[in-house]
Amino acid sequence: MSHDLPGWVAELTDPRRAQTLDELADRLVPLAEHAIDVSRRLQAQLNELNDPFKREALYGRVERLKARAGEALEEITGEIAKSGERHIERLWADRAGRPGGAAGGGAADAARERELRRLLDRDVVPVLSERQREVAERVAERTSRVLEQATQTLLTRVEELAKAVTGLVHDVLPLAREGLELAGRVSALSGSARRAGRGPVPADLARSAAEVTRAFDEAVARLELEWAALGARSATVRAALRGAEESAFSHVTEEMTRCVEDLAPEHVKALNEAEERARALFGGSANG
Repeated sequence: MSHDLPGWVAELTDPRRAQTLDELADRLVPLAEHAIDVSRRLQAQLNELNDPFKREALYGRVERLKARAGEALEEITGEIAKSGERHIERLWADRAGRPGGAAGGGAADAARERELRRLLDRDVVPVLSERQREVAERVAERTSRVLEQATQTLLTRVEELAKAVTGLVHDVLPLAREGLELAGRVSALSGSARRAGRGPVPADLARSAAEVTRAFDEAVARLELEWAALGARSATVRAALRGAEESAFSHVTEEMTRCVEDLAPEHVKALNEAEERARALFGGSANG
C-alpha cells in the first residue's frame, strides 16, 4: 500500500523547490524543528534506558527482592505455627464430642476440662511450639543464605546489562548530537536567506539549501530508525530486568519449598508426639 503524500506537499515544503528567499527561509524552519525534535526524543529515550541502572533504582530492586522474600517467609512460618494450633484444636474438639468430654455440661466436668486445658497448655503446647520454632528458624536460615546468593546473582546480571546499555548509549548519543548540529546548520541557512532580502533564491543559497536538505533527509532517516530500534531495545532491557528480578525471587521461593519438604517429616513427627502427649492427658483425665 502506498503511503506517498500528494505531490503538492513537496511543492510547498521542500526547500529545494523554493522560488523566493522568503519561501526558502520559511521552509527551512520546520526542518530545523524536526531535527531538534527527533534528537530530543532520542536523548530522552537514552535517559529512560539508563534510569533503571541508577543507584536509587538498583537499591530499590534489591530491597523489593528482600521484602518479597520476607513476606514469603512470614507466610511459611505462619503456616507452620497454624498447623500446630489447628492440630491441638482438632484434638480438643474431638475430645469435646466424646463421652466424658466437656459436652456433659456438669460443674465437675467443666472444672475437669479447665484443668485438662491448663495441663495441655503447660505440657504439650510449649513443647510443640518449641519444635515449630526450631523448624521456622531452620527455614529462615536457609532462606537467608539463598537470598544472599539470589541477590548477588541479580546484581551481577544487572551489572552485565548496565555495561551493555552503557555501550549502546555511547554509540547512539553522537547521533542525537548530530541532529542538533544539523538543526543549527539549517537555522543558520534560514537566517542567511532572511538577511539576503527578498526576490529569487541566489544560486549559492540554492546549492546550500539542496546540500542541507539532503543532509537532513539522511540524518533524520537514521535518527528516526535509531529511535524506533532503541524503543524496541528499551522494552527488551525492561523485560530483562523484570526477568532477572523474578528469577531471583523464584530461586528463593524454590529453596523455601525444598526446605519445607525436607523438614516436613520432623514437623509431622512433632505433631504426632504432641498428639500422643495430649491423648495421654485425656486418658489420665478419663481415668481420674
